[in-house]
Amino acid sequence: MATLDCSSRTEQAGAAVAGLASGYNLSGMSERRYDDDEIAAIFRAAAENRELPAGTSSSDDGLTLAELQAIGREVGISADDVASAAIAVDVKRAATQRTVFGLPIGVARTVELNRRMTDDEWEQFVVRLREVFHARGRTSTEGSLRQWTNGNLHVLLEPTSNGQRLRFGTFNGAAQAMISGGLMSLAMAAVVAVSAAVGGKLGHGAPGIAFLGVVGLGMMANGIFRIPRWAKLRGNQMEALAAGVAASSSTALPPATNHE
Repeated sequence: MATLDCSSRTEQAGAAVAGLASGYNLSGMSERRYDDDEIAAIFRAAAENRELPAGTSSSDDGLTLAELQAIGREVGISADDVASAAIAVDVKRAATQRTVFGLPIGVARTVELNRRMTDDEWEQFVVRLREVFHARGRTSTEGSLRQWTNGNLHVLLEPTSNGQRLRFGTFNGAAQAMISGGLMSLAMAAVVAVSAAVGGKLGHGAPGIAFLGVVGLGMMANGIFRIPRWAKLRGNQMEALAAGVAASSSTALPPATNHE
């Protein structure tokens, strides 16, 4: 069984969603059971610097949200704080990503609302999106479908049998272009090298081959090294927004950044 260690501070996404669960419809979450790793993540986000009993762990079947809230109350953690942290864990658990060379070139998050957003809530949510992603974007409606888009970044509000689903997604087109351009430059360097070698002029072609190789490696490095930080930031922003979408009052948002 895992032991909870809550000495570390809440991470960026957890801090952004703290206190947001008061307006969230938790029907459909009551029977969800959390394993030891999820319990540890929930209490790290909810407890901040509070100390928890060292032996806190789940049964073989896990613990429900109500049971986690009961444990939290025993050590002075509010039910809302535990609930908001649980929502963040559920959003992260459903995370998906698109990879290139094992790197997360695309990021996606989904949250089931189990209810319908009102027109006012959607409009306020669009304002939050613009502030968080530092982009005006465009909104559109098709029947019961709503969306906000800005380049490769999109947020979709979709109907479900229990209410609505909020789906976030983005794709780092600039990084992919740099990686693709670097691969093309390396391929050209290889072709030139083979041609020069066959013609017996490899020495004369060496400077040009070296130049193409350096350019290709530089472009690939530029694209590759920017991806992990970008993906982490976008994931944290999406998780915070998803967890706080039903909050009834305005709260602190994740840091705004330039658009894709």
